[in-house]
Amino acid sequence: MPFRLRPRPSAAPTADDAGAGRRAWNRPGRIDRTRTAAVVAVTGIAATLTGCAPTVDVAPAAQSNDPRCAPVMIALPHELAGKTRRTTTSQATAAWGDPSAAVLRCGVRPPGPTTERCVSVNGVDWIAVQEKNDTWRLTTYGREPAVELLLDTSRAASSTVLVELAGPVSALPRTRQCLDVRDVPLPSTG
Repeated sequence: MPFRLRPRPSAAPTADDAGAGRRAWNRPGRIDRTRTAAVVAVTGIAATLTGCAPTVDVAPAAQSNDPRCAPVMIALPHELAGKTRRTTTSQATAAWGDPSAAVLRCGVRPPGPTTERCVSVNGVDWIAVQEKNDTWRLTTYGREPAVELLLDTSRAASSTVLVELAGPVSALPRTRQCLDVRDVPLPSTG
Protein backbone atom coordinates (compact mmCIF):
# COMPACT_ATOMS: atom_id res chain seq x y z
CA MET A 1 0.00 0.00 0.00
CA PRO A 2 1.53 3.30 -1.04
CA PHE A 3 2.14 6.05 1.53
CA ARG A 4 -0.45 8.79 1.39
CA LEU A 5 -0.47 12.20 3.01
CA ARG A 6 -3.49 12.95 5.10
CA PRO A 7 -4.96 16.37 4.78
CA ARG A 8 -4.55 18.55 7.87
CA PRO A 9 -7.71 19.21 9.83
CA SER A 10 -9.02 22.61 9.03
CA ALA A 11 -10.62 25.05 11.37
CA ALA A 12 -12.12 28.42 10.98
CA PRO A 13 -9.71 31.30 11.61
CA THR A 14 -9.77 32.74 15.12
CA ALA A 15 -10.14 36.43 15.89
CA ASP A 16 -6.35 36.68 16.16
CA ASP A 17 -5.95 35.24 12.67
CA ALA A 18 -8.60 37.35 10.96
CA GLY A 19 -7.13 38.99 7.91
CA ALA A 20 -3.69 37.52 8.57
CA GLY A 21 -3.99 34.90 5.85
CA ARG A 22 -3.18 31.99 8.12
CA ARG A 23 -5.25 29.19 9.56
CA ALA A 24 -5.53 28.14 13.14
CA TRP A 25 -4.99 24.47 13.70
CA ASN A 26 -6.92 23.61 16.80
CA ARG A 27 -4.75 20.69 17.76
CA PRO A 28 -3.96 20.20 21.43
CA GLY A 29 -0.31 20.77 22.23
CA ARG A 30 0.37 22.92 19.14
CA ILE A 31 3.10 25.46 19.89
CA ASP A 32 3.15 28.83 18.26
CA ARG A 33 6.73 28.91 16.95
CA THR A 34 6.84 32.68 16.65
CA ARG A 35 5.79 33.20 20.25
CA THR A 36 8.26 30.57 21.45
CA ALA A 37 11.08 32.18 19.51
CA ALA A 38 10.22 35.58 21.00
CA VAL A 39 10.19 34.20 24.55
CA VAL A 40 13.53 32.47 24.00
CA ALA A 41 15.04 35.67 22.55
CA VAL A 42 13.80 37.87 25.40
CA THR A 43 15.01 35.37 28.00
CA GLY A 44 18.41 35.21 26.32
CA ILE A 45 18.73 38.99 26.22
CA ALA A 46 17.70 39.30 29.87
CA ALA A 47 20.18 36.62 30.90
CA THR A 48 22.92 38.36 28.93
CA LEU A 49 22.22 41.76 30.45
CA THR A 50 22.01 40.51 34.01
CA GLY A 51 25.14 38.45 33.48
CA CYS A 52 27.14 41.55 32.57
CA ALA A 53 26.72 43.31 35.90
CA PRO A 54 25.65 41.34 38.95
CA THR A 55 23.48 42.92 41.60
CA VAL A 56 25.37 45.00 44.18
CA ASP A 57 24.75 43.99 47.80
CA VAL A 58 24.18 47.26 49.70
CA ALA A 59 22.91 47.45 53.28
CA PRO A 60 19.90 49.76 53.56
CA ALA A 61 20.19 52.95 55.59
CA ALA A 62 18.22 53.17 58.83
CA GLN A 63 15.69 55.55 57.27
CA SER A 64 15.72 54.13 53.74
CA ASN A 65 11.91 53.97 53.78
CA ASP A 66 11.64 57.74 54.33
CA PRO A 67 9.39 59.03 51.52
CA ARG A 68 11.67 62.06 51.09
CA CYS A 69 14.26 59.70 49.54
CA ALA A 70 11.96 58.86 46.62
CA PRO A 71 12.52 62.07 44.59
CA VAL A 72 16.28 61.70 45.05
CA MET A 73 16.29 58.10 43.85
CA ILE A 74 14.09 58.84 40.85
CA ALA A 75 16.33 61.72 39.75
CA LEU A 76 19.63 59.80 39.97
CA PRO A 77 21.46 59.53 36.64
CA HIS A 78 21.79 56.30 34.66
CA GLU A 79 25.48 57.13 34.23
CA LEU A 80 27.70 58.78 36.82
CA ALA A 81 31.16 59.94 35.78
CA GLY A 82 30.91 57.58 32.79
CA LYS A 83 30.00 54.57 34.97
CA THR A 84 26.71 52.73 34.34
CA ARG A 85 24.18 52.37 37.14
CA ARG A 86 23.68 48.84 38.47
CA THR A 87 20.91 47.09 40.35
CA THR A 88 21.23 47.02 44.15
CA THR A 89 19.68 44.78 46.81
CA SER A 90 18.11 47.47 49.02
CA GLN A 91 15.68 50.32 48.58
CA ALA A 92 16.99 53.88 48.45
CA THR A 93 20.42 52.69 47.27
CA ALA A 94 22.31 52.99 43.99
CA ALA A 95 25.69 51.89 42.61
CA TRP A 96 27.66 52.78 39.50
CA GLY A 97 30.50 50.89 37.80
CA ASP A 98 31.62 47.26 37.75
CA PRO A 99 33.25 46.92 40.21
CA SER A 100 31.44 49.73 41.97
CA ALA A 101 33.12 53.11 41.80
CA ALA A 102 30.31 54.86 43.70
CA VAL A 103 27.65 53.54 46.08
CA LEU A 104 24.88 55.82 47.35
CA ARG A 105 22.44 55.32 50.25
CA CYS A 106 19.60 57.70 51.09
CA GLY A 107 18.19 57.71 54.61
CA VAL A 108 21.34 57.73 56.72
CA ARG A 109 21.32 59.59 60.04
CA PRO A 110 22.05 63.29 59.44
CA PRO A 111 25.41 64.29 60.90
CA GLY A 112 25.58 66.97 63.55
CA PRO A 113 28.07 69.82 63.66
CA THR A 114 31.59 68.55 63.05
CA THR A 115 35.13 69.69 62.48
CA GLU A 116 35.52 67.23 59.58
CA ARG A 117 36.24 68.65 56.15
CA CYS A 118 33.11 69.98 54.44
CA VAL A 119 32.92 70.66 50.72
CA SER A 120 30.13 72.54 48.99
CA VAL A 121 29.30 71.62 45.40
CA ASN A 122 26.46 73.38 43.56
CA GLY A 123 24.63 74.19 46.78
CA VAL A 124 25.01 70.76 48.38
CA ASP A 125 27.31 70.43 51.40
CA TRP A 126 29.16 67.13 51.88
CA ILE A 127 31.19 66.05 54.91
CA ALA A 128 34.21 64.24 53.47
CA VAL A 129 36.00 61.52 55.45
CA GLN A 130 38.78 59.46 53.91
CA GLU A 131 38.16 55.74 54.63
CA LYS A 132 41.10 54.15 52.79
CA ASN A 133 43.71 55.38 50.31
CA ASP A 134 41.30 56.18 47.48
CA THR A 135 37.94 55.60 49.19
CA TRP A 136 35.97 58.49 50.65
CA ARG A 137 32.72 58.55 52.62
CA LEU A 138 30.78 61.69 51.74
CA THR A 139 27.62 62.50 53.71
CA THR A 140 25.31 65.40 53.00
CA TYR A 141 25.20 68.04 55.71
CA GLY A 142 22.08 70.05 56.46
CA ARG A 143 19.63 67.79 54.60
CA GLU A 144 17.19 65.30 56.11
CA PRO A 145 17.35 62.45 55.61
CA ALA A 146 21.02 62.51 54.76
CA VAL A 147 22.58 60.90 51.68
CA GLU A 148 25.80 58.92 52.00
CA LEU A 149 28.19 58.25 49.14
CA LEU A 150 31.12 55.84 49.17
CA LEU A 151 33.43 56.90 46.37
CA ASP A 152 36.54 55.28 44.95
CA THR A 153 38.39 58.33 43.63
CA SER A 154 40.82 56.13 41.67
CA ARG A 155 37.86 55.09 39.49
CA ALA A 156 35.72 58.24 39.39
CA ALA A 157 36.63 61.88 39.97
CA SER A 158 34.92 63.38 43.00
CA SER A 159 34.52 66.71 41.22
CA THR A 160 32.49 65.06 38.45
CA VAL A 161 30.48 62.77 40.74
CA LEU A 162 29.46 65.49 43.20
CA VAL A 163 28.44 67.87 40.40
CA GLU A 164 26.29 65.14 38.78
CA LEU A 165 24.65 64.24 42.12
CA ALA A 166 23.96 67.84 43.20
CA GLY A 167 20.70 68.05 41.25
CA PRO A 168 19.09 64.86 42.58
CA VAL A 169 20.29 65.48 46.17
CA SER A 170 18.91 69.02 46.03
CA ALA A 171 15.44 67.44 46.11
CA LEU A 172 16.00 67.17 49.87
CA PRO A 173 15.41 70.58 51.46
CA ARG A 174 18.39 72.32 53.00
CA THR A 175 18.00 73.03 56.71
CA ARG A 176 21.62 73.95 57.60
CA GLN A 177 24.88 74.57 55.83
CA CYS A 178 28.58 74.17 56.46
CA LEU A 179 30.36 77.15 57.90
CA ASP A 180 33.86 78.30 57.24
CA VAL A 181 36.04 80.20 59.68
CA ARG A 182 35.40 83.25 57.53
CA ASP A 183 31.63 82.82 58.07
CA VAL A 184 31.85 83.23 61.84
CA PRO A 185 32.64 86.65 63.31
CA LEU A 186 35.59 86.45 65.66
CA PRO A 187 35.61 88.48 68.86
CA SER A 188 37.70 91.57 68.61
CA THR A 189 40.69 91.94 70.80
CA GLY A 190 40.78 95.19 72.50
